[in-house]
Amino acid sequence: MISRRLAAKLAKPDSRRPLLVCVLATTLLLGGCTTYLPAIREGVVQPPAAPADVSTPAAALTPLIDAAGLDFFERRVVDVYETVSPSVVSITTRVLRRDFFFNVVPEEGAGSGFVIDKAGHILTNYHVVDGAESIEVSFGDQLVTPATVVGVDPRNDVAVLKVEVDSAALAPVTLGASGDLRVGQWAIAIGNPFGQFGRTLTTGVISALDRTIEGPDNRTINGIIQTDAAINKGNSGGPLLDSSGRVIGITSAIFSPTGTSAGVGFAVPVDTLKRILPDLLTYGRYRHPWLGIRYAYNITPGLAEVIRLPVQEGLLLVQLYDGSPLAAADIRGAQTQEILGNQRVYLGGDIVTAVDGQAIAQISQLESILESDYQVGDTVTISILRDGKNIEVPVELVEEPR
Repeated sequence: MISRRLAAKLAKPDSRRPLLVCVLATTLLLGGCTTYLPAIREGVVQPPAAPADVSTPAAALTPLIDAAGLDFFERRVVDVYETVSPSVVSITTRVLRRDFFFNVVPEEGAGSGFVIDKAGHILTNYHVVDGAESIEVSFGDQLVTPATVVGVDPRNDVAVLKVEVDSAALAPVTLGASGDLRVGQWAIAIGNPFGQFGRTLTTGVISALDRTIEGPDNRTINGIIQTDAAINKGNSGGPLLDSSGRVIGITSAIFSPTGTSAGVGFAVPVDTLKRILPDLLTYGRYRHPWLGIRYAYNITPGLAEVIRLPVQEGLLLVQLYDGSPLAAADIRGAQTQEILGNQRVYLGGDIVTAVDGQAIAQISQLESILESDYQVGDTVTISILRDGKNIEVPVELVEEPR
C-alpha cells in the first residue's frame, strides 16, 4: 500500500514527479513496493538484487549417483541383471529331419529358458523344444546338463523342462503379474540371441498390450505383450522382466522383415504362465476348457436381416460335437436348411447371446473368454435364445479333446 506521505508528494507539482512515478512502476513490476519504499523516501533508487541461481549445483546431484558412478535407472537395470541372469539358461536341441532325398539329417536348435523352482523346472517356449530328440541346458561355461520335457502347451507356446542338478546351482526367478501392466512401463529381456551370445540384456518399454499372434499349432494366442526391447532368434523362451526384476512374460516371437530385431517383439504374459503351469506339472499338458461347438455363424445385422433373426449379434449354432457339454445340456444346433442365393444356410439352431452375463458376438471371442477366464470343471451359465424365448442353461466345462 502507498503511504499517505508518498501520495501527498505525488499530488503536488514537482519536477521529480515523473521520476517517482517511474520508480514506483518499476518496483511494482519487480515484485512489490515494500522492498524499495525506504530507498524511494530517501530519493535513492537501489538496483534490484541479482536473481538467485536456479541451476542445480553439481553437489545436489550427488545423491542420485552411486559410488560406481551409476544413476538411479542404471543401478536398477544392473541389479536386475545381476539378480536374474543366473536364472536364465541356454537351451540347445537336436532334431532329426528329412532332407530333399528323405535322408534323416540331424539339426541343432537354440533358445533360452529360466529356472522357476529349486526342483529344477525350467520354463521355455514350446517351439524351442518341439520335436527335439535331445535337449541340453547350459547354466554357463561351468555346467551343462541334459533336460527332459515335463509338459507342453502348443497353443500358448509354453513348455516345462526338468534338469537333475544340485539345488544350490538353481536360482529361481520371481513371477510377477501382467494383469495391471501399462503401455510405457520399462521392459527388460535377458536371453541368448542367436544361441551364442549368452545372457544378453536388452531394455525397452511395453509398446502395446492384448496383441494376438499365431501359435505353433496355428491357433491364435491372445493377450500378448508387445515390447521394443531387442529380441532375436535364440531369445525365445527367455524372461521379459519389469524394472524390479519380476517376470512379466516369456519372449516368444518377433515381427521382422529381415529375421532380426525390428523393435517389435512379443511375449506370452506371466498370468497365462501361472494359469497353465499347475496342469503342465501335473498332467504334462494344459487342459483347455471346452463347450463343444463344431460350427456356428457369427450373427451380424446383415445376416440377421437376411434370415430374419430376432437379434443383431450372437452365435447361431449350426453343429455341436456329439457328447459335448452343450449337447449334453440339450442345447441345439441347426434344424433346417435353406438355399439363399447360391449358398446353403443352416437355420433353427439355438442362438448363444452371453456366457455368465458377458455378451458374445463372435466364436473367437467365446474361445478367448473360456481360455483366459475359466478352467476345466468350472460351470458357466449359457444364455440362449430359442423360439423367441431367453433361456439360461448351466454347463460344466470339460477338457477339449486332443
